[in-house]
Order: sequence, then C-alpha cells, then structure tokens
Amino acid sequence: MKLSQALQLQPAEVVALVGGGGKSSAMFRLGEELALAGQRVLLTTTTRIAAEQTAWSPAHVTFDSARQTLSGCLPQLESALERHGQVLLTGPIAIGESQGKALGVHPEVVDRLAALNLCQAIIVEADGSKKRPFKAPAPYEPVIPGSTSLAVPVVGLDVLGQPLTEVHVHRPEQVARLAQVSPGEPVTADVVARVIAHADGGLKGLPATARVVALLNKLDAVSPDEARTLARLLLEESRIYAVVAGSVGKPAGVAWVENRVAAVVLAAGQASRFGAPKQLALWQSKSLLAHVVDAALASRAARVIVVLGAHADACREALAGRPVEIIFNPDWAAGQSTSVKAGLTALPGHISAALFPLADQPFVTAADIDAVISTYQRTLAPIVWPEYEGQRGNPVLFDRRLFPEMMQVTGDTGARPVLQAHRAEAERVVVANAGVLRDVDTPGDLRLTIDD
Repeated sequence: MKLSQALQLQPAEVVALVGGGGKSSAMFRLGEELALAGQRVLLTTTTRIAAEQTAWSPAHVTFDSARQTLSGCLPQLESALERHGQVLLTGPIAIGESQGKALGVHPEVVDRLAALNLCQAIIVEADGSKKRPFKAPAPYEPVIPGSTSLAVPVVGLDVLGQPLTEVHVHRPEQVARLAQVSPGEPVTADVVARVIAHADGGLKGLPATARVVALLNKLDAVSPDEARTLARLLLEESRIYAVVAGSVGKPAGVAWVENRVAAVVLAAGQASRFGAPKQLALWQSKSLLAHVVDAALASRAARVIVVLGAHADACREALAGRPVEIIFNPDWAAGQSTSVKAGLTALPGHISAALFPLADQPFVTAADIDAVISTYQRTLAPIVWPEYEGQRGNPVLFDRRLFPEMMQVTGDTGARPVLQAHRAEAERVVVANAGVLRDVDTPGDLRLTIDD
C-alpha cells in the first residue's frame, strides 16, 4: 500500500509531520507518490531540514521572508509544479550556528499558499528530532500551520526496548515527564503511546479540526505483535483516527493500517414470513440475535451497535448485559435502508468503516468478521465482502467515504445500490464458512446444520 493511500489524503490536504525519525523520508515519499499520480504537491518545512536533503526533490525554491514577498517566488513555484509535479520550498541555507541546514518558512506562509490552491497537497515537516526515532516537543514546538488538515505523529519503532536516554530519544526528560516514568527506563509501547496521545506530546498544537494518523516507521525493527500492541494502545485515544505501519524509506512502504471498524447489527425487521419474531427464535440455546451480536463482540470490531425496530423491547431483554449500543429506528417499516442510516448516524467521527451483520444470519463467525476487517485494513478498499465458493456473502464492510452515498438510499434495499455502484473497487476475502451465505427465513432453516 502506498503511504498516500494509507493516510487517505483528501483534496487540498495540508499535512503536518511531527515527532521522531522518518519525517523527511515520509515527506519526500509522499511528494514522489503524488507527483507520479499526476498531482501537484508542495513540500516544505516550518523548522529546518538538512541542506543535502534539498536535492531529494526534483525542484527546490528558496523563500527569504526577510527580503521578498510570497509573490516574488510564486512564478518559480508555479513553473516547478507545472514541470515536475512537486517542489520543495525552504528558506535559505543557513550559516553560523545552523550551518548545513535549510531554514524553514513561517507557518503563515503555508496558510497563504494553501489559500492559493496551487496544488493538491502541501506536506510540511513541522518539527525536528535530531535523527532520533522518538521525541517529545519543546515549548516552542511543533510549528504547526493553522491550515493543517492532517497531522501525522511519527515514531521509529527501533526505539522500543532502548533505554530512555539522549542516545535514543530527543528530549528524554520531557518524554519521562509525559509518560510518568523515570529516565533510563526501557522505552515500551505504553511509553510511546502515552507521549504520542498526550496533549503536550504528539497532539500538541494541532488544530481542533485536523485528523490525526500516527505513523509507525521501521516496522521491520520489531515483532508484528509489538507493533500491533502499540497501534491498539494509540487507538485508545479517540483523537487518533488511524495508525499506519511500515518502513517509509524502503520500497515496500506501508504494511498495514490499524483503525476502528464498527459492527452495525441490523435487527429491526418485522420478519412476517417467519410467523414470529425471528430475532428471538432460539437456536443452540440462544436467540438468533444473541448469536449474531456475540460473534460481533468476539471479533476485532471496535464498537457494536444494534439497530432495533419491531419487537424492540423483547430484543433489548435478549441482549441484556452485553456491551452494545442499542439504537431504535422508528422508521423500520420503511425498509432496511432506514436501519442502515440509523446505524450510520450513531457512529462517532473516529470510526473508519462499518460492516453490517444481519440478525437472521447466526452462522457467521467472529473469524469471518475478522477476515473482512483484516482485508480492509490491508487494502483500505471502499467495500469488502466475504466470499464462499465464488458467491458474495455477509457481512459487507463499507468505508466511511461511502457513508454519504449510503445516507441517500431509500426502501428495503439496505446499501445494495452503493455496493453495485462501487463493485469494481471492492475487495473479496475467501472464507471457508458457508454460513456467510445462509440466512434464516423459516423455522425449518433452524433445524438444518451448517453443513446441510
């Protein structure tokens, strides 16, 4: 997966890279990816970068705020963007104490450039780390433009297990204070997560509206379990939208994304063909609804929402004690699309995608749900569904990008029109469980085994 895809860059994005080692590599990688995709991208820094790094971009324009106005370098910027697709904008090469560094531009310059719509993205290295993989900011850091729409705290995973000293960490005393540990102790996943998720750490100075996606760099330096543990600790902070893991300096790029997927169980129907409240029919000593909800709760879904309508009170009783959010859909009789919309409306903004288990499909397992979620996090496809012997099954997952379209669907079709419109972009995950195809329409269906 490309880094730009993993970060899910939006049009006219202003990206601020902060934190530890890997920011420059990430900035130039994004520039290359976007330019190759035919987009125009401006790279810059609000602090300073090594002078030799100015050669990493095919075009470098120098802006000296003390001697020229922004308009003085606009022709150069526009020409470079037209010719190369990307350009690096810095201040002059410093002399004296900062010798060997290209100075940064003022964050207001970035804001003014963003307002001009010269390019599809502006990527900003917004603080320094003295090439250490992990850091905490000083009082004057980071230098974040007000126009920042995406903030990316970066950490090099090679810091895990190292002692909390200046050799491995920039400003270890500040890290110790934020993480509430002692200097010299081993840097653990918990220490890193506390600092990145701290208002005076990785979240410091960010605009309230900016998305936050953490970047775990140098993935090959640690075990998969260590990286996943850190990602999940980071996602305990609701402000962090997702975690991207990979090695941005290597061709492989991004290995996976960890984000939050909700399970929205659709259980509002009348079930008139069944002859009784189907959600409450017993199978293997539990109601169908309880089977479906328990599978969702046992999966990697970050949140489980149950949409009720007909027989709502009895369904609530059947779910007593389970850690789910129950939503009542007063318009359930108008069709399944109303329950889909009720579930989407209940989702908080930090949920990246939702899948929709059906209350009459008790044969779907937590492993089936996890397979769908894993495929989504590996590909970030807009739609993912399970497939058994070439047939599409349930539950189907939809990325947040499609939620506005799903909110426009009417009738008893669920989200099928959206699925059909984006079928070519969908990912399929092959499962060994025929239960993803089976639903319960009649009492006789409950007497069949999964192998029948």
